[in-house]
Amino acid sequence: MIQRTTKAGGCFLTVFLLAGFVAGLAIKDPMKGVLIGLAIGATLAAATWLIDLRRGS
Repeated sequence: MIQRTTKAGGCFLTVFLLAGFVAGLAIKDPMKGVLIGLAIGATLAAATWLIDLRRGS
C-alpha cells in the first residue's frame, strides 16, 4: 500500500499569528493583530488542506 505525504498548513498559522502580534504592537493593539493573524493563518492552512485533499483523490 502506498502512503502519500500530506502538506503542512500549520506553518501559516504560526507565522501569521506571530506577525499579527508584532503588527498589533506597532499599532498599539496586539489583540487585534493576533485575531487578524489568526484569521489569515487559519484561512491559508485550510486552503492548503483543501488543495492537498483535492490532489490526493
